[in-house]
Amino acid sequence: MLASTAGLVSVVVPTYKESENIRHLVPRICNAMKTEGLAVEVIIVDDDSQDGIEQVVAEFRKEQLPVKLEVRVGQRGLSTAVIHGFELAQGEYLVCMDADLSHSPEKIPELISKLQSGETDFVIGSRYVPGSTTDINWGLLRWLNSKVAILLARPLVSVKDPMSGFFALRRAMFLSAESLSPIGYKIALELLVKSPRKKIVEVPIHFADRKLGKSKLNLAEQLNYIKHLKRLYDYKYDNFSRFFQFCLVGTTGVGVDLTCFNLLLLTLKVFAVARAIAIGIAMTWNFYLNRRLTFNDARRAPWYKQYYKFVGGCLLGAVISWAVSTTLARAGPGSWLFAQIAVLVGIACGTVANFLIAKYVAFR
Repeated sequence: MLASTAGLVSVVVPTYKESENIRHLVPRICNAMKTEGLAVEVIIVDDDSQDGIEQVVAEFRKEQLPVKLEVRVGQRGLSTAVIHGFELAQGEYLVCMDADLSHSPEKIPELISKLQSGETDFVIGSRYVPGSTTDINWGLLRWLNSKVAILLARPLVSVKDPMSGFFALRRAMFLSAESLSPIGYKIALELLVKSPRKKIVEVPIHFADRKLGKSKLNLAEQLNYIKHLKRLYDYKYDNFSRFFQFCLVGTTGVGVDLTCFNLLLLTLKVFAVARAIAIGIAMTWNFYLNRRLTFNDARRAPWYKQYYKFVGGCLLGAVISWAVSTTLARAGPGSWLFAQIAVLVGIACGTVANFLIAKYVAFR
């Protein structure tokens, strides 16, 4: 990362097919900063749009506007574009904003003043604090989608609008962030979770609807957000997060087990054979989902080696479950209720054992 220039504000704008919006946005940024006496550089990180963005920036340079263009070839993604822009930035203060004119550039000086006052390290232009407004065309479906996304992120951060794409932070906070690896478009959430500094301020903004171009928010980006959330939960909560996912996978495995068993029993008419095959199918199902989801960062290892370790771990977990259950049952008063409690304790112990074996042996 380049050396910083004291007092300089670096505004990073990630783009893809946004040249018409950039034509309007950059002069507004420069005018807003000039009015408040703030030095600025605008860094446009474009994902090889091939929409004439180079010509637009060339015109700005003729007007001596402080604009830089970085075109990324073979890469695409809003969050990674922002990180790339921050790494190129020379400012003491870093700002991220969307290119679609939904964020008012005239609000940037207020964000910077909060940083300069020393009261915060991170300022969010929020749609959900008192005084904020949204465009009249911002429909119920978009509002609901935003609220659900925020609700899913609530255990990670406590701010009202972690989904905002309009924020400013001190350069030092960006440098302190650990292992940045965002997926999709929610870079603010990534920085909030992975930065040790947590003095955060939200200021109200007006969120305008896009006038030119097409929105990049689609089903693929929403699925990327879910993947991003999983990665952040694993980062922040580690074993608790993965154990919860492991249990969810196990729950689906119970359904697979019962379904296969009953179908096989109707077909084969032999209980023992149907039960054995159903257990094998359920174990394979659990292995597949855990490899794809719970321990997806371990997929570089050969699957067949992980498979026999996983199955072996499940068998050991079953033995532990049986041993704990029977030991408790023998030591107890012999009542039906205590027997059920013994079984549940045994299942819990077996599940924990299976998880630990899966994490530290099968998917290490």
